Parts: sequence; C-alpha cells; structure tokens
Amino acid sequence: MAFSKRFPKRAEGSVYPKWVEVSLTADEEREVEHHGRQEHIALFKECIEDAKRIIGERDLKPYQSDIIGIASSLFDKRVSHMVYLKEKKCREKFDASN
Repeated sequence: MAFSKRFPKRAEGSVYPKWVEVSLTADEEREVEHHGRQEHIALFKECIEDAKRIIGERDLKPYQSDIIGIASSLFDKRVSHMVYLKEKKCREKFDASN
C-alpha cells in the first residue's frame, strides 16, 4: 500500500477546505526509504557514540547492553522523521500540482 497524505485546499465559495489526498508512487516511496535507511545507519552509529560519551561523562560502567539501550532510545527519538520525510515528499507533490 502506497504512502499517502491529505492536505487542505481552499474551495471556492466555501469556508471549509477541500481535502486532497496525495500518494507516493512505489518508486518515490522506495527512494525515500532508501535515503532514510542510509541516514538511519549513520544515525544509529552516531547514537552509539553519543551513548558511549554519556556513559563516560557520568562515570557509569560501559556495559554493551546499556550502551545499546541508550543508543536505541536516542535512535527511536531521532528516527521518527521517516514519516516526516514521506509527508514532506507528499507536500512537495501537492505544492507542485497547485
């Protein structure tokens, strides 16, 4: 199922907007996911380094499970932008068609 997003468009003669649904093609979605995947790999490596730094600054024991746990939490927070990237791509398509 293709990713889609709805955007409001002003409707003539109405105070209510008309909602327009914009979908990504399979190729566009794969492109966004591929780009996101490459970013995620680099981002998770960065999160591991940040977790190591945090543990070192707090003089905690550098257990691998703790490092991965902290890195995973950082990653979850940072990676939430995947949907944002897809929505952004849909917005670009919407804006280009108007």
